[in-house]
Amino acid sequence: MALHTIAIDDEPLGLNILADDLRKIPTLDLVGTFTNPIKAVDLIQQGLVDLLFLDIQMPTLLGTQFLRTLSNPPLVIFTTAYEQYALEGYELDVVDYLMKPIRFERLFKACNKAVDTFQQRRKADTIPADTYFFIYSEYKEIKVYHHDILYIEGLKDYVKLFLASQPNRPILTRLNMKAIESRLDPTQFCRVHQSYIVPLTRISSFHKSKLVLNSSATGKPSGTLEIPIGSRYADDFLARYRGE
Repeated sequence: MALHTIAIDDEPLGLNILADDLRKIPTLDLVGTFTNPIKAVDLIQQGLVDLLFLDIQMPTLLGTQFLRTLSNPPLVIFTTAYEQYALEGYELDVVDYLMKPIRFERLFKACNKAVDTFQQRRKADTIPADTYFFIYSEYKEIKVYHHDILYIEGLKDYVKLFLASQPNRPILTRLNMKAIESRLDPTQFCRVHQSYIVPLTRISSFHKSKLVLNSSATGKPSGTLEIPIGSRYADDFLARYRGE
């Protein structure tokens, strides 16, 4: 399945060059190009866009500003000639950040990354919603659904479970990480650190010694959350995340 893709850039020449390159990539279906971001809003809000290539420096509206206006944005790859927006792009949880002029090799790599991210998110939608386990907390047994888990943090004698249904009120239980890990599906969850277990489908990116959970793991629409990757867990995590 090819990702329904659009590109936004106020420079027609650069937009045409990008469009020509995108048409060469079989995993993408370029459904539109726009020189004005406002004209692309309807298509995006209707859920007809899987991947958006977005220029940043535009006279009508900065690409970063435009992205913040979208209530349910698609995957985004920034295209820009300016390095100073890289940190903001990282905070906005974009898939990649391409510097102009964009080499086709670099573009192709970013597209592959977007496809992988899209597939991981689709897997999250297929997790059975009725799988669960019980934990004891606050003098009662609490049912925890696997699909509801954002991440798990281990403390000295306790474990905190952060849930999508209540991201700001984690469940605290007197269990160790090994006990919690035994109750999780090993194809969907991975221990990445002595103190952290994460659902693979909620990871948006990773680099060196940390990974980034997508904004749904923070309880904030535009936020991200960094989780450290312990050296003893790194090889197993990389193999499982890449499906090796």
